[in-house]
Amino acid sequence: MSSQNGSHHESTSASLLVRVRDPADASAWREFEDRYATLIRCYCTRRRIEPADVDDISQIVWSKLANGLRNFCYDPAKGRFRSYLYQVVRSAISRQFAHKRRDERWLESHEDLAHLIFDDSQHDEVWNREWVDHHFRLAMQTIEQTFDSHNVAIFHRLLAGESAEIIARSLGTTAGTINQAKHRIRSRMKELVALQVLEEDNPARFAEVVGKS
Repeated sequence: MSSQNGSHHESTSASLLVRVRDPADASAWREFEDRYATLIRCYCTRRRIEPADVDDISQIVWSKLANGLRNFCYDPAKGRFRSYLYQVVRSAISRQFAHKRRDERWLESHEDLAHLIFDDSQHDEVWNREWVDHHFRLAMQTIEQTFDSHNVAIFHRLLAGESAEIIARSLGTTAGTINQAKHRIRSRMKELVALQVLEEDNPARFAEVVGKS
């Protein structure tokens, strides 16, 4: 059984992107860092950036966001928040390795980073994959907080590749019961991801939806 009243989304009807505009709302900024720090670090790691450089890049990103987010407003004509954040991260990477721009040997051995430094393209498949993983992680955190641990454990075993039949035998139940647990959690995850994306892409609409729930 699930208890779906513990999600961070229900704690306030205001989007986090609206709340961080208020310099006095320190809790909003802490929540923002908690929510996006892993995404930024995972993306940099996927780009084979060394941990020490990742630390520096993260500091640059947070510094830019601390100022930029105070004036950030959702505008469909200017793209989604994920595009805005990507540009901030890419700019931070470019700044971190600016001293390597004329080092041909380094550029040849770091083609992936050279691409980020010199290419202003909005499309980055690595970033897009990390963004999907990011929303999966957020939704999974809420699932773990709001569903009973037994069903969450079953879901993790299914994600790890175990079949419903094997899990059912180990727990003395039926495959049908296992699949029901999977269906409930997957359905809730889809709802959570949709709500998370809405919070980023349309804060006003997000407030309406959460306010009605």
